[in-house]
Amino acid sequence: MTELQMYAIAIVGALFAGGINTLAGNGSAITLTILTEVLGLPPNMANGTNRIGVFTQCTATSWVFYKNGKLNLTHTKKYVYPIFIGAIAGAILALNVSNEQFRSVFRFMLVFMLIAVLVKPKRWLRKTDATFQPSWYVYWPLLFALGFYGGFIQMGMGVFFLIIMVLGMRLNIIEGNALKSFVIALYTLVIIAMFHYQGLIDWKLGGIMAIGQTIGGYLTARFASKSKWADQIAYYVLIVVLVLAVVRMFFT
Repeated sequence: MTELQMYAIAIVGALFAGGINTLAGNGSAITLTILTEVLGLPPNMANGTNRIGVFTQCTATSWVFYKNGKLNLTHTKKYVYPIFIGAIAGAILALNVSNEQFRSVFRFMLVFMLIAVLVKPKRWLRKTDATFQPSWYVYWPLLFALGFYGGFIQMGMGVFFLIIMVLGMRLNIIEGNALKSFVIALYTLVIIAMFHYQGLIDWKLGGIMAIGQTIGGYLTARFASKSKWADQIAYYVLIVVLVLAVVRMFFT
């Protein structure tokens, strides 16, 4: 395979990953596979390099969601702080501990996520409940753990985020995706600096992947912001992503 062919695969794969991340999550399963299996990066280097595309994609989608009224920071900014703090803690661990062993546990977490998405599907299609006020001692530990996971290994973070925000904090699935993009963009910028300091980012390959991820995320966010079917499509994409991930983890 020529270098040009590898880069083409990287951009196209990243484009799909950006779209999947914007509507559901787990797009990093695609980008991390490309970085390790196609482009030949070691796992820790791939983990750091992957964050470049995650940041550019989430920044672009956050802006689109905000312009179209899907990102309401007034009601959701309280969720940002515990996730951000947890993400930095998780990234510190990722810089010192390989996450390869964790991936063997990840497949069982995927089964849990799939069950959570399939049970009572109407909960995924409701409007945001702006009157719901969860107690801080409930959502702070939960969101800190969520951020810690995202900082440690990005793969699957989006799905976990949606489960907590839609089922736990009662956000609409599209508004949950908008908040997800904003929060991940914030903490990923700091994590990129941390990985770069440790020499664990390939900026050339990360930049190539970021092209596809940003375009895919931007276009998908525009569609999700304007389509009346966005809620249903996001829900079904979430199911498909999880089913494919479970099949891949258990049967390949």
